[in-house]
Amino acid sequence: MPVKIPDQLPSKDVLENENIFVMTEHRAMSQDIRPLRLLILNLMPTKVVTETQLLRKLSNSPLQVEIEFLQMLSYTSKNVDPQHLESFYTSFENVRNKYYDGMIITGAPVENLEFEDVDYWGELCEIMEWTSHNVHSTFHICWGAQAALYYHYGIPKYPIGPKLSGLFKHSVLKPQSPFFRGFDDEFYMPHSRYTEVLQSDVLKIKDLELLSVSDEAGVFAVKSIDNRRVFVTGHPEYDADTLALEYFRDIEKGLAIDVPKNYFPGDDPSATPHVCWRAHAQLMYSNWLNFYVYQSTPYDIKDVGK
Repeated sequence: MPVKIPDQLPSKDVLENENIFVMTEHRAMSQDIRPLRLLILNLMPTKVVTETQLLRKLSNSPLQVEIEFLQMLSYTSKNVDPQHLESFYTSFENVRNKYYDGMIITGAPVENLEFEDVDYWGELCEIMEWTSHNVHSTFHICWGAQAALYYHYGIPKYPIGPKLSGLFKHSVLKPQSPFFRGFDDEFYMPHSRYTEVLQSDVLKIKDLELLSVSDEAGVFAVKSIDNRRVFVTGHPEYDADTLALEYFRDIEKGLAIDVPKNYFPGDDPSATPHVCWRAHAQLMYSNWLNFYVYQSTPYDIKDVGK
């Protein structure tokens, strides 16, 4: 089954050309089932790219998933056509009385700011609090994971120094966890960030479970004991060239940035990167949808959070 998206969403043509099964709203109306309702709060500046990346990961499932995109009203995005936001994004005011089976909160390029100094921090806190009662399971990515760990559990973030960028080997601490069902004992995932959360801080919180770590990249995956919050500090959704595009962008800005680790063959930025994380990333999102959303969400969506 496919993800259900608006008929004119730009990602539609890209995904269909990749032989990824998507369904427009018009076609989905003929199916007599209740699709999973997912809300995506897209905080990334490259809105269309991030939409496409996430829809790829959510599409490889036997479940019909209905997608809505959410934007922040307390911040004006500078890298996207306002018409795109008006056509395909909604605001928190329009969803605050709705219920969702799942939600994704993306990362954002604001790691070097204190949480309270982020322009939309107040609005984001209101949304994160709302998820406790209106969303069955929420998947947080990179800075979104750090922000939620700080808001819900008081876990701080710490500066790393040089940007952590590249592909890093991870180990699974809880192989029996459905989140990592089908994973190898070790796997690679992309990271791109300036800050981190510490394993020692996570282990202090009895309501959290540490699922995966990396010797080089630190904490990777954490979830709440009740399975309603998942936190991933990397970017499993990244395309093959995303780290390269970020690297060349930073070089053009004159930033002192290292070549992403374990990414370019021979650490040569002119070489084409080899993808070694796509299968595990796909499996991660499928596991979340299946085990933490579909199999435990209430049949009556209004019972979410009860």
